[in-house]
Amino acid sequence: MATTAMPQTASKGGSFLVETSRPERIFTPADLNDDQKLIGQTAEEFVAKEVLPLAGDLELHKEGLMPSLLKKAGELGLLGAGVPEQYGGSGLDKISATLLAEKLSAYGSFSVTHGGHSGIGTLPIVYFGNEEQKKKYLPKLATGELIGAYCLSEAQAGSDAQNARTRAVLSPDGKHWILNGQKMWITNGGFADVFIVFAKVDGEKFSCFILERGFPGFSVGAEEKKMGIKGSSTVPIFFENCQVPKENLLHEVGRGHIVAFNILNMGRFSLGAYCLGGSKKVLEASAKYARERVAFGRPIGEFGLIREKLAEMAIRTYAIESMLYRSAGMIEAAMSAAGAAADKTQQLMKVLEEYAIESSISKVYGSEVLDFIVDEAVQIYGGYGFHEDYPVARAYRDSRVNRIFEGTNEINRLLIIQMLMKRAMSGALPLLAAGAKLQEEIMAGPQFEEASSGLLAEEDRVVANAKKDFLLAAGAAVQKHREQLGDQQEIVGALANIVMEVYAMETSLRRAQKAVAGRGEAAASGMVDAARCFVSDAADRVEKSARTALGAVAEGDMLRTQLAVLKRFSKREPVDTIALRRRVAAAVQTGDRYPFEGR
Repeated sequence: MATTAMPQTASKGGSFLVETSRPERIFTPADLNDDQKLIGQTAEEFVAKEVLPLAGDLELHKEGLMPSLLKKAGELGLLGAGVPEQYGGSGLDKISATLLAEKLSAYGSFSVTHGGHSGIGTLPIVYFGNEEQKKKYLPKLATGELIGAYCLSEAQAGSDAQNARTRAVLSPDGKHWILNGQKMWITNGGFADVFIVFAKVDGEKFSCFILERGFPGFSVGAEEKKMGIKGSSTVPIFFENCQVPKENLLHEVGRGHIVAFNILNMGRFSLGAYCLGGSKKVLEASAKYARERVAFGRPIGEFGLIREKLAEMAIRTYAIESMLYRSAGMIEAAMSAAGAAADKTQQLMKVLEEYAIESSISKVYGSEVLDFIVDEAVQIYGGYGFHEDYPVARAYRDSRVNRIFEGTNEINRLLIIQMLMKRAMSGALPLLAAGAKLQEEIMAGPQFEEASSGLLAEEDRVVANAKKDFLLAAGAAVQKHREQLGDQQEIVGALANIVMEVYAMETSLRRAQKAVAGRGEAAASGMVDAARCFVSDAADRVEKSARTALGAVAEGDMLRTQLAVLKRFSKREPVDTIALRRRVAAAVQTGDRYPFEGR
């Protein structure tokens, strides 16, 4: 595969809060090489020709149909993205794998099935399996001869995975692990052959095992009746004195949390990519319908409030797309640097941990953008949007689970701040130094500022001040609650919202700036409009979240002082977002699709 031009060194995870990034160092979809584009095209064509025509039968769980589609995908090399070539996979780089996930997302049930197999169902063996386990399982998982599943959740332990009740003990003869317990909500469980299962050895040591469907004491329950993603398999799994060969322990006893957390980081990032692809497809369907549907003698796409919806759908899609590919570029750069290390697995785990914040952001922001878009799509379709014969009804139902998958969005919001604070206290991220510098600026009082000049200069200033908003609110929250900040979930949630908006604002802006530098202002005008509109609206959301957090940690004169500082940082030039959205809507309607594809 051709190598994508990347920075020599990757930015540190979370560093966007304290550093000013340069546009040329941000990876964007315009930087995809021909090989990567071909992978995306192959995946998109496969779903369009092989999967979508069978959606009706898949929704009814026609026996053997979904496994057969996975095997066809395997024959095209669409299942082995994360499997090294030496074990029969394609060993794709992170950017290619992100594009692959995005392009496989047109039908939610298939994308969930694909992710359950090639992501969380396979990668634990890639990253943590020993040589014998890799040779035994990976070649067949890469082709679809074997189908994988990931078994972590239990009835009483969803996001709180380490509260699992499934138990494992070593048999008296020392040849088997004996598992007892139950797992819930297992994607692919109805037809999978290989299961990554978490259990507590001797009731205490959280560990991971590779199970096969035929092991004695293993059984599968009935398919769950779900709100959405009806075409995917979701079942409970039961272990009754289930015998697992001793050699099928994955990683080490008591180290199952290392497997789970790192794989979930990867799963969260990939979920954001699936949500991105879904957003584009729903926008495309909405734009076409708005052109075809006539009301009051005109296509509804000519009405301002419909155009506003199409524009906002495109703008939010632009933001999550920009974030995902920026993050993918950073992860790939770090993985490439780690590739020559003696202990490659250990280095890869460090990379996954390094960008855990960005992975959680991708999951939360991507799933919430998709939920917004499917909701607006139903509104554009009107009564027909509520009818199962039209595509957006299914998209609406399928989207909702993404905010629950891979750790709920509430859990991920808590994790974003928890990980930031951990990195700050360890010195890995200079948040404390940035906070101290901000206090010096505040004490110095307002300074004369020249008016911003030049294209996107004002947006640059707004993004820089949004970072100060975070430091101000986070500093006040830490000063009051210190080590107990984690118990103040509403405050933590508000801070996490600021973090996500800052990453989205900066990345959307840098992508537009890079496009202007590379192709000129006229060619990049659509991205400039989208970035300006997004930054303006996101700045409002940042200010609101900061105000919420400050109001909870201060009162009286102190609160008034902090709000005055917040007001100073939040001051910005007015923007005609209606005009910006009209131009973005026109770009959408020109091709009845997301207008910034590959740009």
